[in-house]
Amino acid sequence: MNPSAVAKKTQHSDPLHERSLQLNRRAFLGKSALGLGAMALGGIMGCRYFGKDADTGLVTEQKGIKGVLDKLHHGNKAKRVIYLFQSGGPSQLESFDYKPLLDKMRGQDLPESIRKGQRLTGMTADQTAFPLVGSSMFPFRQHGQSGAHISSLFPHISKIVDDICIIRSMHTEAINHDPAITFFQTGSQQSGRPSIGSWMSYGLGSENENLPAFSVLLSSGTGRPDAQPLYSRLWGNGFLNSLHQGVQFRTAKDPVLYLKDAEGISRNTRREMLTRLAKLNDLHYQDFGDPEIVSRIAQYEMAYRMQTSVPEVMNIDDEPEYIFKMYGPDSTTPGTYAANCILARRLAEKGVRFIQLYHMGWDQHFNLPLQMKGQAKDVDQPSAALIMDLKQRGMLEDTLVVWGGEFGRTNYSQGKLTAVDYGRDHHPRCFSIWMAGAGIKPGVVWGETDEFGYNIVKDPVHVHDFQATLLHLMGIDHEAFTYKYQGRRFRLTDVHGEVVKGILS
Repeated sequence: MNPSAVAKKTQHSDPLHERSLQLNRRAFLGKSALGLGAMALGGIMGCRYFGKDADTGLVTEQKGIKGVLDKLHHGNKAKRVIYLFQSGGPSQLESFDYKPLLDKMRGQDLPESIRKGQRLTGMTADQTAFPLVGSSMFPFRQHGQSGAHISSLFPHISKIVDDICIIRSMHTEAINHDPAITFFQTGSQQSGRPSIGSWMSYGLGSENENLPAFSVLLSSGTGRPDAQPLYSRLWGNGFLNSLHQGVQFRTAKDPVLYLKDAEGISRNTRREMLTRLAKLNDLHYQDFGDPEIVSRIAQYEMAYRMQTSVPEVMNIDDEPEYIFKMYGPDSTTPGTYAANCILARRLAEKGVRFIQLYHMGWDQHFNLPLQMKGQAKDVDQPSAALIMDLKQRGMLEDTLVVWGGEFGRTNYSQGKLTAVDYGRDHHPRCFSIWMAGAGIKPGVVWGETDEFGYNIVKDPVHVHDFQATLLHLMGIDHEAFTYKYQGRRFRLTDVHGEVVKGILS
């Protein structure tokens, strides 16, 4: 083969060189828009951008990943959210909703005038009797200046009762776990919608270009280790760009799967590979305009930066001893709820926008006294410690903390009621959660249920109301924050939701 032929073959073996020779009309138009594409790519990859400083009003260089919202719809009280989701549905009757009448009527049948033929699950629909059962095994007492009643299962949360707002009038339509959790996390009982954290990432971006805007931590309860499973779609991006899906942090050797380089790959080699790959993907993007191509580039770049940032934030060995004592003995064991609460605070300090903790095991259909005792022990001290820790660091004033599950439990026993044992079925008609921090009135009890703890009689709060309020505290109007998909403008709250102004400071 002559030298010119060799040179020609070598040139065409280079895909970048070969691509540069294909200057047809489509390529020309694509290249003419390269400037705008590069700007968009720079933003989505987490490059620095310019914006007004909140304190001085001066235009300065900002750090982080910019969201789609150029500005907030209104002033925000919260900069970030830590959502302590208690998966399985904690019983409000052994936690935050005191109903002494149930103790007095223990064993008596639930009056039909209270039930009113409301829907039951398949687990209790065939029961011939619905014996009422109260919380006499875990007595309630009043605490703090607010005088809120708290069960003896939560001695540490009772000490911070004046820092939290207890909502006793939550309600939902979903009666089974999967649709109920999906409803809370995405605004729809059917899968396929973006989760709350994904909406936050899409709208607001992240304050840290080296960490994802939306992080997820999981733990299993000791009360019921064989808990209902959780699915990754609960922190999925739905129809939003895949850049906004939640990133699960694990407690294993590799906190994020597929993040670590293979053996023999140096940092410089990885950098050169990503640069080359980005060029190829960018050429592909010019031809097809698929935003997922840009997301792929951004995800590679984020993974590269996370290789150093994630191990640092996940290593809690540098925490002082008093922090471990504050969060409790489980806090030194990776993967526990207590350890995850410390990680949540560390992620919040690093500017992560939405931090989702899931603690499984709150599904007490049977053996509730023993199981719920274990579940409460898991979360009581760490949850209270998180509030105190954020407060002592001056972070509680701009961090919103949420604690609660997908629905409540029935006021009657599922199955046989004995002197020492009982269970409770799912109850969507009323249940309790609590919120604390940025923009939330402390020391408040909102809403009221009837004396049987079965129906709401004052200030109901629907799931969509809760979501609208959460967005409001982040400076977002839930009705104006939409995404057009398949010809329809979607929003987290669907076509519902009212901000619960009574709990706002």
